[in-house]
Amino acid sequence: MNTLAPFDQSGLLPHGGRLRTVAAQFAIPLEQWLDLSTGINPNGWPVKALPASTWVRLPEEEDGLPAVACRYYGADNLLPVAGSQSAIQALPLLRVPARVSVLHPGYAEHAHAWQRNHHRVTAVAPDQIEQAIPSTDVLVIIHPNNPTGAVFPVATLLDWHAQLAERGGWLIVDEAFMDATPEFSLAAYATRPGLIVLRSLGKFFGLAGARVGFVCAQPALLKQLNHLLGPWTVNTPARWAATQALQDILWQKETRRNLLIAGNRLKTLLTHHQLPPAGGCALFQWVISRHAAELYNELASQGILVRYLNDPPSLRFGLPAHEPDWQRLDRALAPIHRRFSGYSRSTP
Repeated sequence: MNTLAPFDQSGLLPHGGRLRTVAAQFAIPLEQWLDLSTGINPNGWPVKALPASTWVRLPEEEDGLPAVACRYYGADNLLPVAGSQSAIQALPLLRVPARVSVLHPGYAEHAHAWQRNHHRVTAVAPDQIEQAIPSTDVLVIIHPNNPTGAVFPVATLLDWHAQLAERGGWLIVDEAFMDATPEFSLAAYATRPGLIVLRSLGKFFGLAGARVGFVCAQPALLKQLNHLLGPWTVNTPARWAATQALQDILWQKETRRNLLIAGNRLKTLLTHHQLPPAGGCALFQWVISRHAAELYNELASQGILVRYLNDPPSLRFGLPAHEPDWQRLDRALAPIHRRFSGYSRSTP
């Protein structure tokens, strides 16, 4: 069984985006940083001025958000939650201690949430999943995976789900990075018992600060989860913004196209500097290197923040927002390329 990622000083798992902490550490003013550490769309949905009433009214389930979200995701039933993170933390509370297999490497909060609630957690590589299913009660897949960007055929995921569901098991599919490639989504199948799909407005829509996510699943499970989380999990301004963003079809189409282009551009740029990604998706690229820590520090010393991961040693690069940011990253990588020529590899 793999150990969990190390905790930071707050007692929480480390994540990207802690720019103020890093800015103080490297003594570079906050406004001079280029933050590529989160995998969030840097050109997110342009939030319009919110009606004043959103600030004085309690959240209402009848405001139309669930119906709009169901249309967008192609789901029959879903529950709005305060970001998919809230569901990740709550779902382990809905089962008695179980055998849980979590895709590795992957988003570490999944394993942490199940482990701290007394479930037996095992990390599984993609090629180990089929063998692990007979001894698994809950299988957690991040899809596309974070940080590898790997996706699985829908038919394969549904087969795994069917094997688990035969004995009351769950397949949880975290689709936080799915919006650019919706053809791989399982949201439309989430009426099946034991299939739980998590979605988020934080990445593709760039609304991470609003903390809006959705759980797609059978009504009975959603009722349990809603009872556990309690009322008003998503605030009224966030619900209003989410409803507007999910209905902005023209923006979604244009953004989907632009992100796919940008993801390929980032892959090409990194490869040009002898940092060929081992994987990635439209919103980030993943580079494995035994010198990942040194590379992280080299970039940070120039005011560029990327996501460092230690298992395996690797870096996740998010997308620059504007052309000057692309040029800045290009310039920063050039001396690193010369200094560490030949250091990277493209497979785990």
